Amino acid sequence: MSATQRSAPQQGAASGLPACREFTWKSHDGLTLSGCSWLPGNVNAAEENIPVLCLPGLSRNVRDFKDIAAFLQHRGHCVHALDYRGRGKSDWDQDWSNYSIPVEARDIDAAIDMLGLKRFVLLGTSRGGLHALTMAEKYPKSRMAGVIFNDIGPHIEMPAIHRITESIGRDMELGSDEDAARNELARRLGPQFPEFGPDDWDKLVRQLASHRDGTLVLDYDPAIAHQFAALAESSSAPELWNEFQNLTDRPVLVLRGEHSDLLSPETCRRMLEMHSGADLQMVAGQGHAPVLWDSETQEVIARFLRKF
Repeated sequence: MSATQRSAPQQGAASGLPACREFTWKSHDGLTLSGCSWLPGNVNAAEENIPVLCLPGLSRNVRDFKDIAAFLQHRGHCVHALDYRGRGKSDWDQDWSNYSIPVEARDIDAAIDMLGLKRFVLLGTSRGGLHALTMAEKYPKSRMAGVIFNDIGPHIEMPAIHRITESIGRDMELGSDEDAARNELARRLGPQFPEFGPDDWDKLVRQLASHRDGTLVLDYDPAIAHQFAALAESSSAPELWNEFQNLTDRPVLVLRGEHSDLLSPETCRRMLEMHSGADLQMVAGQGHAPVLWDSETQEVIARFLRKF
């Protein structure tokens, strides 16, 4: 299986390197799935620095990783990000039951094979971190050398699940123009990001939404809500501590948003108790999930990658 160039690279970031090369791959059931690669200009640097595989949150897409990917690309890392089925530029699935961790895991496996990733660090935001936990047994330290958890852990707080359920798949339209979309997104996510200003909200709108028929619409299939609703109806979320135990043989970095209602300080403490080599970084002023735009968080990630 080989990557398919979908479009010319976007104009480069401040480093002068191309911002992204889009690629596609096929799922086992015939969907065309999309991803993005940020490749360093120096081939030797790319060979010396471990690649990073980025997996987004439940309703998110590769655009969430644009800033951190460009930052790491400039430091010699190949960075690859994937759109799950039904998100971003990937095909939507006619069967909503396929919007599940096991089916998405097969898609991720196919992408890893297509990209030829023999060894990598996984950066998982929210749902992406859940995938990292379930991948730990299949991908030993020799393959998945380390994991960066972005505001996710083996235990999820149910109030956050209920909050997300109230909005996921509903109210897909943000507004007819950028001003309306900015105000609507700030209304929805303001408690998680109290320090965001207008420029921050504008940037987040560009990451989360695209224009359809003159309206800015969230960039995912609303049918993903059906799978999530079952979780919300449970008395508690599944505990994945056994899966986390499988990661204690390799470096782990945990990022937690200061205002996060999904990853608690108690869960972070237990993760550090179980894994003596894990690191924890609190992202000030942000909630679920940190956007990875700020220089402090980016430098923490870069330092972590120097372990490999």
